[in-house]
Amino acid sequence: MKVLVTGARGKVGRAAVAELLSVGHDVVSTDLGTPTYERAEPGSAHYIRADLTDAGAAFQLVRGMDAVVHCAAIPEPTQDVAHTVFGNNLLAAFNIVESCVRMGVSRLVNVSSETVPGMAFAERPFEPDYFPIDEQHPVRPQDPYALAKHFGEQLCDAAVRRSDLRCVTIRPTWVQDETSYARNLGPMIRAARSGNPEPSLNGWSYIDAYDLAIALRLAAESELSGHEIFYISSPDSAGMPDTAAALRALYGNRVEVRELPFADACGTSITKARRLLGWNPTRSWRDYLTDEGEARPIDRG
Repeated sequence: MKVLVTGARGKVGRAAVAELLSVGHDVVSTDLGTPTYERAEPGSAHYIRADLTDAGAAFQLVRGMDAVVHCAAIPEPTQDVAHTVFGNNLLAAFNIVESCVRMGVSRLVNVSSETVPGMAFAERPFEPDYFPIDEQHPVRPQDPYALAKHFGEQLCDAAVRRSDLRCVTIRPTWVQDETSYARNLGPMIRAARSGNPEPSLNGWSYIDAYDLAIALRLAAESELSGHEIFYISSPDSAGMPDTAAALRALYGNRVEVRELPFADACGTSITKARRLLGWNPTRSWRDYLTDEGEARPIDRG
């Protein structure tokens, strides 16, 4: 297929481009960064700089594509002012969805967020209804990031009602790669091992960027109709030896803790993604960190 990947220079977009190229798809990538203006490396994606809040740019990029993987977004709400986060993320999503509808694209993969239920950045904090969190969990977003992502999902709902576009929305948990495991998950794992775990609203869930990229490719290749939403997470938690016990200790009787597949499972269900996408994640924080949460030495061969 010919596939457009937006946000191609971000953590998720880079991995998605590499995964799609690895299986032979023809990839066009776009982001806000400056092009190199040099001959492209053999087998690489063609890069076009564009601001997707510009409808004309979105329409030009989408024309002629078989599928679009929409990764572009400001990735969380705390380091930009609220109206910038909301305006950028929602307008870019609208322009991509509208372009896909008008240009007759077959498949849109919309990268949403685990924050859509609303707990992560809530100004009036509240707790999950139950663990593991799944696609049936109620959605009550408050912050501009989660709201924009939720509205993006609703744009996909509307698109499949009014066109032949088929949409898959992916809600990743906290995305990690080789550059971020030690910084982001290392402290969590050390805290868990010390018996004083950091509080968690997602059951210590995370996702490896390269496993996520496989899910995005499978979503782009799938024949699913309508609009399906999937949580994507690594199966194991970030360092908790007994996740259910830790959740009960943290939340008491306030939050229902349902059966988890194994002791150190994360608090996010990936059952639907396994079943309908055929997705089978294989990477873990243990590939990058020791059991004590310290970075593993790099094997330089």
